[in-house]
Amino acid sequence: MTIHSAVRRGASGALLCILLAACAGNEVVPRETPPPPVTSVAQADQQLAAVARERAAIEARYTERERVCYAKFFVNDCLNDARERRRTALAAQRAIEVQAQRFKRQAIVDERDRQLAEAEKRYQEQEAKLAAEPPKPTPAAKPAPAPRTSTVPARIAERDARLKAEQQKEAQEAGQRAANVRALAERQAESARRQQRVAERKAERAAKAAKDAEEAKARAAQDAQSAAARK
Repeated sequence: MTIHSAVRRGASGALLCILLAACAGNEVVPRETPPPPVTSVAQADQQLAAVARERAAIEARYTERERVCYAKFFVNDCLNDARERRRTALAAQRAIEVQAQRFKRQAIVDERDRQLAEAEKRYQEQEAKLAAEPPKPTPAAKPAPAPRTSTVPARIAERDARLKAEQQKEAQEAGQRAANVRALAERQAESARRQQRVAERKAERAAKAAKDAEEAKARAAQDAQSAAARK
């Protein structure tokens, strides 16, 4: 191998490093998207089933990315990027799951309200029918029956208390989810900055390698000139 061919190979390697560094800096971590709306209980069940399948697929993709990362030079950066992608994907599926579960709970509450309203309507109709009928003579020895009381108001109050507790729980979970989203955004920003620093270091090393190659080429030319002069 001649000196000039070695120099050309060194310069080509430096150029390849620069291109790889530029590609690594352009990789984008996927962002979280809002979940699709839910309009029926059947659709909510379908979304929950799809979430279960997608979570399994996310874990499978993460396992495959880990395997690929261990074959790369910058293993930690690759693993950090894989973890960020996994967190983002799982957060999106969690948002879909929460929305579907909330819709199903609200559907149960609405159905219970409808049943309570129908029960109250039947009760009022029975009371009106009894009031319209002529009173039946009762023996003097027997006391008058106590008036009936409706159990619907108590059931409504119990329902409202349970619904209020569920709403408070959802509000707490929403606050935690918002905090998780902010933390995820901070981690993604830090990952982007870290990848930028890695790309800059790669570019610096590539530039240094190219400079060393040029200097080696110049020294080789000088040596050749000196050898020719001695002859």
